[in-house]
Amino acid sequence: MASDLTLSVNGANHTVSVAPQTPLLFVLRNQLKLTGPRLGCGIAQCGSCAVLIDGNEVRSCVAPVSSAVGKRVTTIEGLPAVWAAQKGLSEGDAALTLHPVQQAWIDEQVPQCGYCQSGMMIAAVHLLSKNPNPTVAQIKDAFTNTPPSPHLCRCGTYAAIIDAVQRAAKCMTAGTA
Repeated sequence: MASDLTLSVNGANHTVSVAPQTPLLFVLRNQLKLTGPRLGCGIAQCGSCAVLIDGNEVRSCVAPVSSAVGKRVTTIEGLPAVWAAQKGLSEGDAALTLHPVQQAWIDEQVPQCGYCQSGMMIAAVHLLSKNPNPTVAQIKDAFTNTPPSPHLCRCGTYAAIIDAVQRAAKCMTAGTA
């Protein structure tokens, strides 16, 4: 049975009418029209659907929408605003800014097909929020061993992902973007 639920997604409140057990991913994509999180496996094993809920990575394909009520949901589309808030940028400057992780992905030319990359960037933002200067081993661990499961890239862009995370870490610790 559908219920009216209010979600805070990328800094804006949205009221949706859905069954509370509906996967958050379906609400993000079908009702809020956000295309960053993607359905990969549907069982939280690949990471394509990753979002941040209160700053922690969550696989939205298995998270019931009700689990996000009263929390801050951030998709890849919301990362620039997160960075702008951290840096105290004006609203005008924020609209022209990418999160350093997003910019590093561009600078390192990470994506090939790009399907998994939004989830990879979410994982990178989560890692860098906890560890602003990770080693290569810590980056690999964050993408392969940190629950719920590894982030998978069929194109095999893992080396470029490591380079991009290192680039973003340098940028973020230097205070530039």
